[in-house]
Amino acid sequence: MSRMLTSILMIGSIGYFLYKYKFRLINVLLKSGWMRRIAVGSIMNFPGVKQKMMQSMFGKPSEG
Repeated sequence: MSRMLTSILMIGSIGYFLYKYKFRLINVLLKSGWMRRIAVGSIMNFPGVKQKMMQSMFGKPSEG
């Protein structure tokens, strides 16, 4: 029982610190060029993200 409680407390503590320092952690991870390339590539594979980004950068295509 105490082993399970210790595990729950450890997971909760790690989750709290990850949430608290999430932007510092993201900055550290994205300093590396290959990690940044993997992150951008995987985000661009989400449906609609690439289309919205292209629309925001280049505007909506003219109709007609």
